[in-house]
Amino acid sequence: MDSPVPSRPPAPRPRHRDRHGRGMRGPIAPPQVPLSVSRADAFTDLVYDSRDRLERRWPQLAQVDFLVLEVPGFGPDGDPDPLADDEAVPLGRVLPATGPHRDRIVIYRRPVEIRAKGRDERALLVHEVVVEQVADLLGLAPESVDPRYGQE
Repeated sequence: MDSPVPSRPPAPRPRHRDRHGRGMRGPIAPPQVPLSVSRADAFTDLVYDSRDRLERRWPQLAQVDFLVLEVPGFGPDGDPDPLADDEAVPLGRVLPATGPHRDRIVIYRRPVEIRAKGRDERALLVHEVVVEQVADLLGLAPESVDPRYGQE
């Protein structure tokens, strides 16, 4: 008697992306939009863009550290934020130079994002908050720091 020859399983068919005959899918995002930029990175870029705009007019800002934190409550060093007990949620604050730290300006990402309805409004609000904090640090009016403050 012949022993049955085990049959091989059929070779798997290659998977095609066009299961329904629609062709290959298009790009996930337009070519000018990097996919790796998170909302937090985009926000940080807005803060640094505002700093760069102001630094051209105020070169002393090169000696100031700009930080982005998610929410107020704890300072960048882990110390409790003295403004955390206020009723209003701050959008940013100035930390004067102490010990090994230079002057620092902190911008709080989530409170700013919540107050802005769109991307353009967020960029404008970020710039206004940065201008206000720089003005506080330099002891000037925001209009002196950026003549277009409040006009846009």
